[in-house]
Formats: sequence, structure tokens, C-alpha cells
Amino acid sequence: MPMISSQEAQNIILQLVDVLTETETISLDEATGRILAQSVTSLYDFPYWDNSAMDGYGVRFEDVSQSAPNNLISLDIVTEIPAGINPQTSIKSGEACRIFTGGMLPNGVDTIIIQENTRQEGNKVTILEPPKNQGQFVRKRGAFYQANDTLLSPGIKINEAEIGVLATSQSSQLRVYRRPLVAILSTGNELISPSDTLQPGQIIDSNQYALKSFLLKQGAVPINLGIVKDQKESIKQKIMEAINCADFVLSSGGVSVGEYDYIEEILEELGGKIYINTVAIKPGKPLTVAKFDNGCLYFGLPGNPVSALVNCWRFVKLALDKLSGIKSEHKPQFITATSSCNLSSNGQRETYVWGQLNFSNGEAIFDLAQGSQNSANLINLALTNALAIVPIGVTKINQGDKVNVLSTKS
Repeated sequence: MPMISSQEAQNIILQLVDVLTETETISLDEATGRILAQSVTSLYDFPYWDNSAMDGYGVRFEDVSQSAPNNLISLDIVTEIPAGINPQTSIKSGEACRIFTGGMLPNGVDTIIIQENTRQEGNKVTILEPPKNQGQFVRKRGAFYQANDTLLSPGIKINEAEIGVLATSQSSQLRVYRRPLVAILSTGNELISPSDTLQPGQIIDSNQYALKSFLLKQGAVPINLGIVKDQKESIKQKIMEAINCADFVLSSGGVSVGEYDYIEEILEELGGKIYINTVAIKPGKPLTVAKFDNGCLYFGLPGNPVSALVNCWRFVKLALDKLSGIKSEHKPQFITATSSCNLSSNGQRETYVWGQLNFSNGEAIFDLAQGSQNSANLINLALTNALAIVPIGVTKINQGDKVNVLSTKS
């Protein structure tokens, strides 16, 4: 099977993803991070009624429009309206009301004069500066939204702003797509868990924990199947378990060309169809993607920890977004940044180097992480937030040149 480009791999993976259709009903308190599976409307206009955008005085525009330094206009204050009160007094010609931000406008008021442009003396208010227009500092009923229109559509991720809208529309219960189930397993005789005592020749398995963290951030439910030794039948049994309990499977290790790398052979024996086995990226070249008849999509990730995470950020995230029911173009969001140092590659594969994406005076700056850019070097990957991409055929991006950068924290 030939090595393919990252774009080809992305296209193939997204075509293989079956969007979830199962939904569940949850409370508003549980909705953060979930994917909406229904249209949301409201019985109310927003704002609910005409209200004041500022602290000041409610007036009739025709009473104050001609106020000038040599012709100051004073009005009688006949009522005070804080937020949350249904005013009972109508404002007649020559009158005003003291009103606070969010206060409902009484009948007769069509304009707000901010308190900085007035002078109050007892029950009189003098207008020091006339309004520029009728309706100044008035939030009109229905200006933001009109009742029974669609507020939110299916396929959006519910974050803090959406939570506010749902609360305002009194959507205390809502339907969302169920969370994706993703099985994780690590393969290798050399691997031990973090709680074991390290012996010569062994490696502490970091991938299970890093992949679990990645999945939780994406809103998925990780199913941790542990470490599997490099014994074909053991791996086969664990993969069979994984594909029967999850929407996706992420395995790390066993996808290269060593004598103990059984993954592709096992996938085919279990009825999986392999679509990808190498991608022209560095790190992350040995990526195996297969699909089973039950719809489960299998990602065989490299064992090197940086390679495994690069594949997750570049490919698995997009696949999870589509699986979850998120409606979007499902493509990586690259940012054009200026490189603060020289970036190098052999030019043979699309190369991802890690570092910090910062912003200075409105400009995106990419700072390369200190230390070795090695797929086994998990240490200097910590505290980074982005991958800069050196394209195929390019061997150097000079300091000060532009570079495409993929955020790893979104």
C-alpha cells in the first residue's frame, strides 16, 4: 500500500466516519461540551421588552431634542425604575423617569439620556446634552431575536455562550448526541504502567494516559483496555474486544515493520479493511486506519509518544468531530504565523515541529520548543500549544518567514 499525503489521509478518514445518530436527553447543568441534537427556539423575544441600555433618565425625544447650552430643558422626575420592575406610571410631556440599566421602559418613553449628560436637583432633571437620535440607549424588544425563530441548530458544540442562550430560552432539558466511545490499548513487551517499578530495558507507558486526556478534551468517553504484550493471540483478543465495545479504537505500537508488529495482520484476520498504513508526515508516518463491518474505525498509532499525539491532533480530532455530530467543514484550522527561528526538514515528508504559538501586537509568532525535535521526546512537548508545518519539498523556513501552524489546544 503506497504512502499517501496528509490531505489524502484526511479525506479518506473523514469518508470512513459514520456520524452518530443516537441521542440522549440531559439537563442544562450537564450540557457543557455536548453536541446539540435538536433545534432550539424560544417563546420570547430578546430583549423581552424595551429596556434601558444605560443608567440615566427615560424621556420623550420630542421634549428634549432642542435642548442646548442657551436653552437647557428641565423635566419633572415622576418615578424611578430599577431592573426587574414592571413600571405602572406613563411618562407624559414634560416628565422623565429615573431608570437603571436593564430597566423596562414605561409607556411614553422612547429615549434614554445617560446620567453623565444630566443634572438632577430634587425632583427635577436638566438635560445638558440632547440625544443624537430618538431611541438612543434603548434596547428594543425583539432586536436580538424574535420568538419562535431558530435560536440554535443541531450539530453545534455547547460552550459557555450557548449555555447562556439555552438558559435564557428556558431550555432546562435538551437532546444531545451521545458521547463517542473510544477504546485505548497499548502494545509492547517493554511497556509497564506508571505504578510499576522500572527495570532495565522497560518503558513506562505514557500513551494510554496522553490519549485518554486527548479524548476527554474532545468530549469522548475513553475505554482503557490496558497494555497488551507482543503475543499475537493476546493482541487479537484485545482488539476483538475493542472493536465490539467502541466507535473508534486507538492502539499505540505494533504498526511499524518489526518482527513483533502484528496489528495489520490481525485487523485483516478479524475482517477489517485497511485503507491507510503510511502517511507522508514526520513524525507519525506509520498510521494504520481500518474499518470493520460494525462501523468501528480503527486507528493504529505509532508507539513513539509524539508521533501518536501528532496523528491525534492532525487526523483523529477531525474524525471525532464528525462522529460526534458537529456540523462543520471538518478541516484543520491553520494559522499563519511568523517563525521566530529557522525551521528545518529533509523535505521528503510534511514535517511537524512543536512549540509555542504566541501573539504580539496582533501578530501570530511561532517559537520552536527548546531541545530535540524527536518523536520519542515527550519531555519538550509539554508546555507547547502548536505544531508548525514544513511542507514536502521545503528544507528550511527562515527566521521571520511565514509558516502554517496548527493549534493543539483547540
